Amino acid sequence: MQAIGKTVLTAAITYTTHYCITKLYSSYCIPDGFAGFIHGALTTGSPICSVVFSAMSHTQATYGTIILTTLSSAVANYLLDKDKER
Repeated sequence: MQAIGKTVLTAAITYTTHYCITKLYSSYCIPDGFAGFIHGALTTGSPICSVVFSAMSHTQATYGTIILTTLSSAVANYLLDKDKER
């Protein structure tokens, strides 16, 4: 049961980090509107926006891996438990 709690907490922290970083990138690096279009042309390639974009990509990949690993583990446990019943 402790492993489930750690998995849920890890997924929540990873998603929250991804969400906050995405909002930061959206508001600072590529804001809305025509002025944002001009602003984004100047800031998107900046070191700060590049780091934020990289972190956004990594947290997305990590969150996807957590989901895939959790589902794979659940299926494997189900199949192993089913074999024990026979």
